[in-house]
Amino acid sequence: MSTMTHDRGVRLGLPLAIGAAFSFGMSGAWARGLIDAGWTPGAAVTARIWVAALVLFVPAILSLRGRWGLLRKNAGMIAAYGLLAVTATQLCYFQAVAVMDVGIALLIEYTAPIAVIIWLWLRRGERPSRRSIIGAVIAFAGLVLMLDIVTGATVNAAGILWALAAMVGAATYFVLSAKQDTGLPPIALAGGGLLLGAVGLTVAGAVGVLRLAWSTSDVAYRFGTVPWFVPVLAIGLVATALAYLLGIASTRMLGSRLASFVALAEVVAALLFGWLLLGQLPDLLQAFGGALVLAGVIVVKLGEPQPVPADAELVVAVRD
Repeated sequence: MSTMTHDRGVRLGLPLAIGAAFSFGMSGAWARGLIDAGWTPGAAVTARIWVAALVLFVPAILSLRGRWGLLRKNAGMIAAYGLLAVTATQLCYFQAVAVMDVGIALLIEYTAPIAVIIWLWLRRGERPSRRSIIGAVIAFAGLVLMLDIVTGATVNAAGILWALAAMVGAATYFVLSAKQDTGLPPIALAGGGLLLGAVGLTVAGAVGVLRLAWSTSDVAYRFGTVPWFVPVLAIGLVATALAYLLGIASTRMLGSRLASFVALAEVVAALLFGWLLLGQLPDLLQAFGGALVLAGVIVVKLGEPQPVPADAELVVAVRD
């Protein structure tokens, strides 16, 4: 009976996980259109997070079932999650896609699992397995090819640094999401973090720390122009709120390990939407490097220890 239940969960969870990955993956392409139309990355991220926070507010409240003490108990974690794992990650990613291809920026960010392994090794003394080390080497080689370093091509240093900063934020996200003893429902963590991040960005913009500028002009994409609110709603509703809900549901059905593998489809989605909406395509060498990065990350994940079956933490990607 348990095997049948597991199989049913996998059959239902896989399409939900793929839907989450593709929902997350479209954010960079929609955001690049806004940025090209006069929006700053800070304004695009603020709009995205506010829309998603408002949509998830009621579900997050309902998931607590009156257990308000969980919010006080986990206040520090929610703050770190909202300001670092969510807000900083998305802001840095949008800064990166403003000056480089969407898919390349996301591939750099997706080296986050390797950063997590290095952090656990240095911080906790958890030595990585041989398989994880091999995977990290493969991913690094792919990163070198993807950035055209070996050919001497000119690369956007600022874009690479922003993408690497997004990678650090994503690694923070994975570390925080792995905490299993908080008692905080995943959707409450996501909703609380998004709301805190939205408020923080708004305050930063109000005091002049973060530059917020936007335009109500139509936004141009490869297929034509659309009103400004179309990409804003697409990013906030589909690429964030819906993506979180699908990701949470699929992770509970698949478990964190399988869900994290399926989440790699986000890179494919980012490349696809980058082509559909912006006409961006990597060259052959970059595509080969990107494939190596994905292969390396998969090998790294295969080298991770197996989680306990009860693990159902939120591991969906927010890196974008």
